[in-house]
Parts: sequence; C-alpha cells; structure tokens
Amino acid sequence: MLRKLTCLSMMLMMTTVPILAADKGPKGPPPEGESEYYTIEELPIPEGVVLEVGAIEVLPHERLAVATRRGEIYIIDGAFGSDLSKVKYTLFASGLHEPLGLAWKDGSLYATQRPEVTRLQDTNGDDRTDVFETVANGWGISGDYHEFAFGSRFDKDNNIWVVLCLTGSASAHADFRGWCMRVTPDGKTLPTASGIRSPGGIGFDADGEVFYTDNQGLWNGSSSVKHLTVGAFEGNPSGNGYYSLTDAIGPRPTDPKSGSRILAERARIPEFVPPSVILPHAKMGQSPTGIAYDASGKFGPFTKQLFVGEQTWSQVQRVEMEVVNGVYQGAAYPFLSGFKCGLIGVRMADNGVLFVGGSDRGWGSRGGKPFTLERVTWTGKIPFEVHHTRATPDGFVLTFTEKVDPKTAGDVASYQMREFTYIYQSGYGSPEVDEVKPTITKAIVSDDGMSVRLTIDLLTKGHVHELHMDGVRSADGAALLHPVSYYTLNEIPAK
Repeated sequence: MLRKLTCLSMMLMMTTVPILAADKGPKGPPPEGESEYYTIEELPIPEGVVLEVGAIEVLPHERLAVATRRGEIYIIDGAFGSDLSKVKYTLFASGLHEPLGLAWKDGSLYATQRPEVTRLQDTNGDDRTDVFETVANGWGISGDYHEFAFGSRFDKDNNIWVVLCLTGSASAHADFRGWCMRVTPDGKTLPTASGIRSPGGIGFDADGEVFYTDNQGLWNGSSSVKHLTVGAFEGNPSGNGYYSLTDAIGPRPTDPKSGSRILAERARIPEFVPPSVILPHAKMGQSPTGIAYDASGKFGPFTKQLFVGEQTWSQVQRVEMEVVNGVYQGAAYPFLSGFKCGLIGVRMADNGVLFVGGSDRGWGSRGGKPFTLERVTWTGKIPFEVHHTRATPDGFVLTFTEKVDPKTAGDVASYQMREFTYIYQSGYGSPEVDEVKPTITKAIVSDDGMSVRLTIDLLTKGHVHELHMDGVRSADGAALLHPVSYYTLNEIPAK
C-alpha cells in the first residue's frame, strides 16, 4: 500500500558505527600499467558535505543522484563533463535512513532505505524533494546498526529487488532479515529468497538476471557473487524462521550441517543455490559491494561482464560467468586499484563511464580517505588480459583480449594451478581447505592465437580453481596485466 508524506524531509535516524580494525591487504601502488588503460578521476566534493556514498543513479540529461549513508541525496550536475571543477551539488533530500539503493523511473527517484522503498518527487522543478511516498515496507528493523537494505534498479517487470542484512550480520531479530524481497509496481512486497548473510550490493547482468554480493562470515567461507532466483536458499539459515510468515516460496529448506562442504549440502538441500563466483578472501579483497556491467562497449573489451566494487581494498574487480548444467559459475579477476576510499556504490552509465563512491566508516579502507566519489573512463587502449574462461570436461579454455605468443602460451610451464574449497560452517569464515594440486598436461593454442585450451588431469567439482599465468606473453611480448584468475567450478560440463 502506498503512503504519501507531504513534507520536505523525514526524521533522520542516525546510527553510530563502531570503528573496527581492518586487514587492508598489501599496500602500495596499483599494478603497473593499469592507468594506461583506465583513468580514475575524483569528483570534487563541496566543503561541509560528507558524501559517504551508498548508491548512485544516472538521471536524464547526464545528471547523477547520489545517496549517502547519512541519509542525504544529492543531485550532481557536470559529473560527465571535461572540467570537473564545474561540478555542482544540490541537496535533493535528507532525513532518510541509510539509503543503499537508487532507481529512476517516470520522473521519480526511488530510494531503498532500511525500513522501506520510498518514492521521491520534485513537483515544482526546484531540485528539492516535495513528496516522500512509501511504496513498500514489508520487512522489519530492530534498531541494530547492521540491518542494511540494498535495493536494485528496476527489473524487466518493474520490480525492485531488496536484499536484507541479518541483525548484527549473524541473527534475525526482525521480520525477513536475511531474505531477498521484491517490491512490485503496485507496492506489494514479495518474499523471494532466503539464506542471505551480509550483502554489500545488488545488480543485474546483461540478461537481466539478478546477483548480489555476500560477505565472508557465518556460513560464508569467503565472500562471493551469488545468483538470486525466486525460491532460492543462498546458504545462511539464520533467517529461515521467517518461512513461518509466508508460503510465497514453499516450505522451509532443510538446515545445512555445519562443518560440511557446499557440494555435499547441495545434494541434501534442493533449494540451495551455490555461490556463482567466490572471491577468495585476502586475494580478491575482503568486502565486495556494488555490481554493474557495461552494455555500451565503450568501457573496453569486457562488454556484458560484471564489475564489482570492493570496500576494504578500495578496488573494482571483474567477474564473468557461464551456465553449466543450469548453474551459474565463472571466474573472478583483479581489475582496477587506486581508488581514494572503500567503494560501496557502483553505477555504469549508458555511455560507458563508471561512477563509484563509498565510505570507510566502521571498517576502514585502503584508499585512506573517509569518503569519495570517482569516475572511471577507458583510454581506448586494450589491456592484455584473459577475457573469459570456459570449463570443459577435462580443463578450461582461456580466451584473451589479444593474440598470444604461441611459444609461451603453449608451454604448460607458463601456468600453475591449485584447487581448494572452504568449510561450510556456522562459524565465521573458513581457511582454504581440501587443497588439490593438479597437473596441467597440455596447453593448445588455437589457430587464431586468441585462446588456449588447458587439459588438466584433475578437476574438482565444488572447488575454486586458482590459475597463475605468469609465463604467458602476447604476440607482442607483453605480460598479462593481471596474470591470475579464480574459477568457481560448481559443475563440470559433460561435453
């Protein structure tokens, strides 16, 4: 049911977040050469504005809407311009409760905040919100600081998907904490999936499929990108008591066994959707956040792949996937470092400009600044990288962005692989366990020089396959900009 509040602002509900020690990973400059391919520019922030970016949306006429963790939304003009000194900020709204999702539709801005999805309208064209309208509020909050709610943009059916963090990221003290909800155009809240722990962002791929990032913790051996579907169980049972409140997605799944492995529990729990791509802890950052993709082809050679924000390490990672036996799986790669703060909001514009922003409040971050808003543009040069990885019955096919040197790319000594998984447990995180060191027996370069087929004597279903390619060179003699990948092998193809 829609509820309209004709006022200029709602009561600001501020929370105090404790400062926690953060393992920020190895310090130092970004990998040499990244700036040759992608340019990072920091947008100036007016004095006195605390822009702890939680969400970013692109509005008509090359304007940005930026929501902050402190409950404000700014309209920004000039963010696409060549002279960033002319960027202008206008306070559009204040008094929201930690908005972590923005979506624009039909002249209105929709904000996902902790207790609800809200429609904000400027009725007189002065770039100030005149009307706040509750679209849906079908979940609870207990007052715990960790009960984040991340909202998507609109899907193809005009729904907004909302992922709800657990209370304290460990338990569920309010209705549907640890769940995904869909908010329909007519204001209904539809329970959609369970098993969520501590999301950091939500977004779509190029086909409209919905993914979110979940952070390492209870029942999450490492952080990951997970696929959301109606009726899915995402792995953390802490909020599953709320199946008693709905029959929308069927009965409560069987509880997992602590100390098991995801592969074993998938066999026991039909609703269990495994992580699509695991981001190994302290190798691919520690706190994944927002998700975006490029549909324009103007952001380099990685069209339709996912770009994932990273809060602790102040980075953007790259993820690409395939579907094998009906299950999403794929590889994660380092992409771009050197941002000024930990990233939370991530938004790709239609013209191939990536906007990112965030905050270090509560956790710290490698970037060093307390908050930031930055943009990334492609320089037009193509980096030598693995473009995508595809699983085969006996190995992987690696496709590159440039032709490879047949000698180095065809030499098995140019590659090293190890395989590992995590303990699936109620305790916090997990070390890498069940390590396998397979032998790469063949490396066959394709006739066009763009791909290499690796034959491996042992693939391990359910394991992350960590591949180092330090010896591979391009046809021009260049080393890979990022010579490592992490492929999550949920399924092994039959052919």
